Amino acid sequence: MPLRTAVIGVGHIGRIHLEAYHAHPEAQVVAVCDKIPERAQDVAAKYGAKAYSSVPEMLAAEELHIASVCTAGVENGSHHFEPAMQCLEAGVHVLCEKPLSNSITEARTMVAEAKRRGLYLACDMNHRFTPQTDIARKWMAEGRIGVPLLANVTLWIDNPNDSTPWFHLKALHPHSLDVLRLFCGDAERVHAFFNRAPKPDGPGGKRVCWSNAQINILFRNGCVGHLTGSYDANMRLNLERCEVLGTEGRFVIDNCYERVTLYPRRSTEMTVVPNELFTGIRTFDDTIVRRINRWIEQVAAADAPEAIEASGLDALAVQEIIEAAIQSWEGNCVVDVPAPGA
Repeated sequence: MPLRTAVIGVGHIGRIHLEAYHAHPEAQVVAVCDKIPERAQDVAAKYGAKAYSSVPEMLAAEELHIASVCTAGVENGSHHFEPAMQCLEAGVHVLCEKPLSNSITEARTMVAEAKRRGLYLACDMNHRFTPQTDIARKWMAEGRIGVPLLANVTLWIDNPNDSTPWFHLKALHPHSLDVLRLFCGDAERVHAFFNRAPKPDGPGGKRVCWSNAQINILFRNGCVGHLTGSYDANMRLNLERCEVLGTEGRFVIDNCYERVTLYPRRSTEMTVVPNELFTGIRTFDDTIVRRINRWIEQVAAADAPEAIEASGLDALAVQEIIEAAIQSWEGNCVVDVPAPGA
């Protein structure tokens, strides 16, 4: 029986979720919820689903297995907590957009609630769901990188959002930090520096948002990582670059899904795997679909909650790094990162 599915919040990202669920044979879209009733009705009609403007009303009327929470709010996360908690309390597994919440306290509560109820909580960390990332992980498992020593990620886009000081960190860098954690494990200590670009609409001031970030991370396995992030760059030139150096080699993932290259330490025969070898990854939105497909597969297979990829606990772990980075900048110090879920 297909997983009975709802999508809460049907803006641009929510519609990508809907299309992915609709196309997957193991999912059935039965409900759409949005605070704008007309938008919910228009989208629901396309998928043969019922429209709601209230999450409690939807949960009372529908038998659901999974729900995507694609609302937004302050720092793209303040509207996630309430619907996600309502779904968990109703026994529904949740895939949440990032960040879990812009509040670290709320994010911790969401993870604890899912664990207490034995439910799946996952996050749309789509940057890790690319064929190039899979290949890099395979190389690491085969020992072709050796012991990880250094890691660098660069993620930048041109985003004028200036609504809060921490919008750049909280709305964008769950992705980059999740990629670092994927290859390097849990973070132990953080040191960060930020700056603000001049206002784009003329001279005489800085942006409200800390729009550029340099974050150093010491991981618990001894690897040293670095994040360069910006809201003042041209993403079309290279959205994201990830590099991991180990005792036996180095790999580089270019432009998130464009190519992955292996540079062996003891050989000149590098391996280049371009995106052209794969089907289904032609645009950035395709990475979101790939992430949702994996979510459906794992729920349908009844995987153990701790086996869920890009889980709520993973999402919380990167938020803990972000909070530590903010504390580092404000306190001009190195900050210890709590163990995930501690």
